[in-house]
Amino acid sequence: MAAFHVMTGASESLARPVVNRIGIADVFDALKRGYDDFMEKPSHYVFLCLMYPIAGVFLTLWTSGANLLPMVFPLMAGFVLIGPIAAIGLYEISRRREAGLDTSWKHALEVRHSPALPAIVVVGLMLCGLFVVWLVTAQTLYSNLLGEVFPRSMADFFRQVFGTSEGMQLIIWGNLIGFVFALVVLAMTVITFPLLLDRDVGAVAAVTASIRALVLNPVPVLLWGLIVAALLVIGTIPVFAGLALVIPILGHATWHLYRKLIAREVTA
Repeated sequence: MAAFHVMTGASESLARPVVNRIGIADVFDALKRGYDDFMEKPSHYVFLCLMYPIAGVFLTLWTSGANLLPMVFPLMAGFVLIGPIAAIGLYEISRRREAGLDTSWKHALEVRHSPALPAIVVVGLMLCGLFVVWLVTAQTLYSNLLGEVFPRSMADFFRQVFGTSEGMQLIIWGNLIGFVFALVVLAMTVITFPLLLDRDVGAVAAVTASIRALVLNPVPVLLWGLIVAALLVIGTIPVFAGLALVIPILGHATWHLYRKLIAREVTA
C-alpha cells in the first residue's frame, strides 16, 4: 500500500490535474513574483541558500585536488539537473506566503511533514540518478575523445579542450548531450515538486502533469528552462556565490509558474 500511495497519492485512482495554456508574459510574471517573494525577507533566504555556493566551491576544490579537472564543468552543469530538489523548501515558503501564513525560514523544513513526502523522495532519487548518469556520460565522453589520463593542471586542461580538434568535439557533443539531459529533467519536473507539495497526487501523476505542461506550452516552458539554465550558469561564475541569490529567486518563481500552469483544484 505504501508503494501504491507513492504512485497515485492519497486517492485510489490516478489523478489528472488540469493543465492551463500560458504565454511568454506569464513566464516573466512568475519571475517577478518570485523576486517579490525573495525580497520579503532576503537576508534569511540568502543564509538558507549559502549551502549551495559552499557545496559548489567544495566540489571544485575536490575535483581539482583529486586531478579530476574535466569533471568541474559537468558538476557545475549538474546544478540544472538537481535544481528542482535544491529549491523544494522555497516552494513551501511561497506556498505559505500565498496562503497568508508565517514565512520564517524554518518553515522551509516543513516539507518533511508533507503527506506527499514519499513521492517527493522518489522523484528526488530519480533526479539524483540522472545526475549520476550525466557525470558518468561526461567522463566517458572525455575519456573516449582525450584519453584516460586527466590533465594535471588547469593550463593543460584548457590547452586540451580549446587547442585540439578532439577538444572542440568534446565541447560540441558535451553541450548537445547536456541539453538532452536538461530537457528530460525540465519535462519531468518543471512543476512536479510544487504540485506534490500542493496536492498529494503521487509521483506518476505529478511527473505526467509536468510532461503535459511542456507539451501544451512548449515555447513558454522551454523559455523558462533556458532562463533557469542561464541564471544558474551566471550564479556559478563568481565562485558559485551568485547561487545564494539565484536559487531562492528561481525557487519562488517556480511556485508561481506552477500556479499558472496547473488549474487550482476544484473543491465542493
